[in-house]
Amino acid sequence: MTSQRTRERMIASLLEKGIKNWAVLDVMRTTPRHIFLDEALSHRAYEDTALPIGYSQTISQPFVVARMTEAVLGNRAPEQGKLPRVLEIGTGCGYQTAVIAQLAERVWTVERIQPLLEKARRNLSLLNVRNVRSKHDDGSLGWAEHGPFDAIIAAAAPQQVPNELMAQLADGGRLVIPVGSERGGQELLLIEREGDAFNRQVLEAVNFVPLYIGQVQY
Repeated sequence: MTSQRTRERMIASLLEKGIKNWAVLDVMRTTPRHIFLDEALSHRAYEDTALPIGYSQTISQPFVVARMTEAVLGNRAPEQGKLPRVLEIGTGCGYQTAVIAQLAERVWTVERIQPLLEKARRNLSLLNVRNVRSKHDDGSLGWAEHGPFDAIIAAAAPQQVPNELMAQLADGGRLVIPVGSERGGQELLLIEREGDAFNRQVLEAVNFVPLYIGQVQY
């Protein structure tokens, strides 16, 4: 089966599972997920499953990537243009970064594991993604000097939403983040800011790696 056919099968699966935003679907159709994986796993790149990327981390399931990206976009119409400023917590291998970067004017992304961040930078360079700035740091702190952000998307789960991320969300902005423990269950939350109010909505039950607060790894 050709790569194009497997990509189309992935998109068909996303449609069946309820992804409706065609901008998200088009970006995921054209983003080569296989380059973000080691060669031994590249033949599984377009399966709707999470896969290991080393350092006890995973590349997220395509449905989860699509669901989170769709949620941060909200009801944004194409004529409104791209999201101006996006913060990503947990760069990983750079796949989610590459997806959201095509739907945003600028992206800031934070990764606590240095070798993974270096891998993500190489992957993004291969795709000629030039609107992303990255750093090696504790993701729970966000990146305050570049906020506030119109959207924040987190690919690791804290026990509770860090106050720093809430503070860096712009008025009218949307934060999508998994919350909970690996054993106790996790929920994917959508948090929308309206002035000083933060409205929460549970989107899905999910299973993410933990967000380690106060830790970086070299």
